[in-house]
Amino acid sequence: MRTSVIVITYNWPRALDLVLRALARQSTLPDEVIVTDDGSRTDTRDLLIATARNFPTRLVHLWQPDDGARMSRARNRGIAAARGKYVIFLDGDMLAQRDFIADHLAFAQRGCFVQGSRVLTGERCASRLLAQQQIDVGFFAPDIERRRHTLRWPALARAWARPHTREAGIKSCNWGFWRDDLLALNGFNEAMTGWGREDNELALRAFHMGLQRRDLRFAGLATHLWHATRKNVVDNPNDAVLAATRASGALRCAVGLDQHLAEFAAPAPDLREQASAAPAA
Repeated sequence: MRTSVIVITYNWPRALDLVLRALARQSTLPDEVIVTDDGSRTDTRDLLIATARNFPTRLVHLWQPDDGARMSRARNRGIAAARGKYVIFLDGDMLAQRDFIADHLAFAQRGCFVQGSRVLTGERCASRLLAQQQIDVGFFAPDIERRRHTLRWPALARAWARPHTREAGIKSCNWGFWRDDLLALNGFNEAMTGWGREDNELALRAFHMGLQRRDLRFAGLATHLWHATRKNVVDNPNDAVLAATRASGALRCAVGLDQHLAEFAAPAPDLREQASAAPAA
């Protein structure tokens, strides 16, 4: 099964470097990693070209102009460019444990999407990981929250993963979807800009379409690097879009993935080929 990993990033190349290092050492490599970029400066592109020289699988960089937070559009472009049948979403501050891809593929099931979890680092822990270029965080590491998510236990994970349709705990930083399901849903809703709710809205439409959710616990492990958040924003206009989707029972969003498919009818360039042609720094 061909697999695409879509990593969203914005102006944090030090974190992205660790994300890519973690993906490069997977026990099961994805067929491609697509970094979809919501308008970063040129230092992100420079990092990607340098990384591509020794990256073990196809590496793609999709950039869009910085016009405010347009995460839905950035992720939709990643889905449109993806050549895999199965798509795994990661944020550009999520460090995947070595069996992350293998676990996602083991739990992929038709009629479902997979909701992964994460370890939360504090500010001191994140600074240490970045300074030491360290990827792994163990159970006894200081300054982490939800440390149970450092434990990989596949047998318990299988017992935990019964399909359901609960909405609590939806987060696109660690998600697995069949690409044809995303096409049927028209991807993320690009009427939603700024912080948050776009993942909740997509999950809600997935439930309307009849998909169920499998929670990936004790497997598919990843560590979230601390950063300042706007999760408690008041009067978020995206809440109104989410409420309208709930009330209407909508399956597809009006402005979504389909507007980007023509752009990627031909495969996006593999950065490894560009890196091999460029002189080393």
